[in-house]
Amino acid sequence: MGVVIESSIWEPNPALFIFIFISCFFSIFLFPYASNSSSNKTSTLFDHGIPSSFLRFQRKFLFLYSLASAMEGLWSVFGEFELAYYGVSREQMVLYLCVGSAAALFIGTFLGVLSDLIGQAKFCLIFCILHLFVGIWKRVTSHPSVLVASTCLSLTSSIFSFSFETWMVVQHEKQGHRQDSMSDTFWLMTFFESASFIGSQVFANWLVGDSLEKNIVSPSTAAIFLAMISIICFTRGLKGTIQTPAFKEYRMSFNAYIFGDKRIWLLAWAQACLHFSIAVFWILWAPTLVADGRELHLGLIYPCLLGARMLGSTVFPWLISGPSSLRTEDFLVYSFIIMGLVLSIVAYDYQEIAVLVTLFCLFHACVGLILPSLAKLRTMYVPNELRGGMISLSLAPANAAILLFLIQGGYYHNIGNAAVMAFAALGILSAAGSMHVLKRLGKQPYQNWHKS
Repeated sequence: MGVVIESSIWEPNPALFIFIFISCFFSIFLFPYASNSSSNKTSTLFDHGIPSSFLRFQRKFLFLYSLASAMEGLWSVFGEFELAYYGVSREQMVLYLCVGSAAALFIGTFLGVLSDLIGQAKFCLIFCILHLFVGIWKRVTSHPSVLVASTCLSLTSSIFSFSFETWMVVQHEKQGHRQDSMSDTFWLMTFFESASFIGSQVFANWLVGDSLEKNIVSPSTAAIFLAMISIICFTRGLKGTIQTPAFKEYRMSFNAYIFGDKRIWLLAWAQACLHFSIAVFWILWAPTLVADGRELHLGLIYPCLLGARMLGSTVFPWLISGPSSLRTEDFLVYSFIIMGLVLSIVAYDYQEIAVLVTLFCLFHACVGLILPSLAKLRTMYVPNELRGGMISLSLAPANAAILLFLIQGGYYHNIGNAAVMAFAALGILSAAGSMHVLKRLGKQPYQNWHKS
């Protein structure tokens, strides 16, 4: 008589979704009462005295940013599944990732500089046009070129990392809104980006449904629709021109304010380490969880991770203007240390799924707090007209490291996943050190480097 071994598919407890939702709700809607009773009170999203012009600007921007995030999310949650459907092998997937990383390194690194020179709004339009091109390419071609799609989507990710934030900051200053109100927009960007990623996953699953062969191109249709809406909104709503500097003037300013400032070097290193750790996480999180042939619902874990990032972003206003107002560098140091410890535990090859998912949620909660914090520091130290170039150039070391580990680890199998995760942990811990040094260098009152 044979022995029957029952196998179960692991999935997160539904109470986790409820906990994240309730925590986000209370974190957002209880903050005004804590802020009103704080002696360190600054202008916040919930103040009744905020000009209606700023609220209109913020809502329009967050709508456009949510559309852009949804386009990014459609390809990120559906891309690997689509490649598997077309019979692409693992080695070919790694090759396409290498091509995308190379495009981000050798082309995307300089796109931020170009956006500062020709205008950030034009690059936001280019982002939408590239998504429209990829969507149409996949819709009309029975076997679309994966290399073309991978290159274009890598460039859109590079543009997404700096263009919308830079455009928002420039428009914010141009319209004369208060600088301290910009912090609310930063954490709302992280919040809406994560929510859009979750929404794009739900939307893609609904479009595909049970008829895989019939609806495999449905996400491409959705991307085309979102891209067209975004292009219309940009062309109709973003009127007026921004005066951009000449290249010679830009180069002189960049050498003086970016390359010549140690604080911006530290800030750029922290951004690079964060970018690398996030990329490593999204490449290795699924292989780490399904090690030893375990079965689990990755589609249910994915929204938990992004929900944790949303929760982390809602903590940001509490820390900068709540009852215990802290320096940004202080909680960045602690957040980076927590992330480094999390990645160190994962690199140690801990195999309990529930513990891994908890650690992953903690990792993304820290990411949700760090992203708006670094954006706030960029506003303090980086001139608006140089912001795009600073962000894109700061990501070059991370993209180079990603390409190296993809080639050595994914293609030639010379480096194990645990070693890559450990390297990411070391990078994050070094980012914590850079924030500590930044705090010491910035003990004098913050100077406004922005030039009118």
